[in-house]
Amino acid sequence: MAADFSRPGSLYGAVDLGARKQALEAQARREAEGPGATPDVIEATSATFNSDVVERSMSVPVIVEATVPRAEQVQQFSYTLEKLAAEAAGAWLLARVDVEANPDLAQALRMRAIPTVYLAFQGQLMPLFEGPLPEAQLRQALEQVFEQLGVELAEAAPEQEEGGEAERVDPDLLAADEAMDKGDLDAAAAAYERLRAKSPDDEAAKIGLAGVGLLRRTQDLDAADVMRRATADPADVDVHIQAADLETLDGKVDDAFDRLVALVRRTNGADRDKARRHLLSLFDALPAEDPSVSKARRNLANALF
Repeated sequence: MAADFSRPGSLYGAVDLGARKQALEAQARREAEGPGATPDVIEATSATFNSDVVERSMSVPVIVEATVPRAEQVQQFSYTLEKLAAEAAGAWLLARVDVEANPDLAQALRMRAIPTVYLAFQGQLMPLFEGPLPEAQLRQALEQVFEQLGVELAEAAPEQEEGGEAERVDPDLLAADEAMDKGDLDAAAAAYERLRAKSPDDEAAKIGLAGVGLLRRTQDLDAADVMRRATADPADVDVHIQAADLETLDGKVDDAFDRLVALVRRTNGADRDKARRHLLSLFDALPAEDPSVSKARRNLANALF
């Protein structure tokens, strides 16, 4: 099984980084719920899906189990997933959605079977498989997925010990994820910078830093006011840049890119260069091979030349 990491059009958008603003509240809710779930399992709901799943996936992969926990025929499968998540020791997270309690979320996920398993990675949500799998097949399926992400599962631990390599995920990446969960943008940025210093081409560091910058630029904006002013004044470069940032946070990356390409077309001189440079900076918030980035690069070239 090969997972497709291109960004499909999903309910929650490609880059819904704005929900990181809710990370502190989400963590407080989880702590208030007490020890009802293991630390390796996130009990996601319609209200918390963005912060608990999509936003966390910007720094660590999240396996989403959409199921009916009370159904006896799926309980063994759920237990096996919990076991594998515990073995992963933070290399990936498990989020469980009770679709019986969250029917709107089940509809949005377009489920056809119980359980359905999804992968959330770097803000993208995609289905992996339907129906419960035996443990051996489940391990194999996840190994193939995580192999593409560069994450090794616990099954590979003995070989890692022989080679003297015990870590499965860079500790700075985990530190960045923890900082984002706490809403500490400065600490997250510092961790991403350390990661980039060690590996200048690391895409997780690039995307993470772009996300931090996006949150910093938009955290004090009044979204409704920005969009109103952008509609009223096509010539206001700064407000259209703010609008593009807000659209990116909402996962409307195509709208954001189209807005800035149009701005490049109708401006010149310093304003045109400002719009162009900002568009290029937003590309960093997505994987380089994202189809929306490729499309926008072509449109930008046409606008410039």
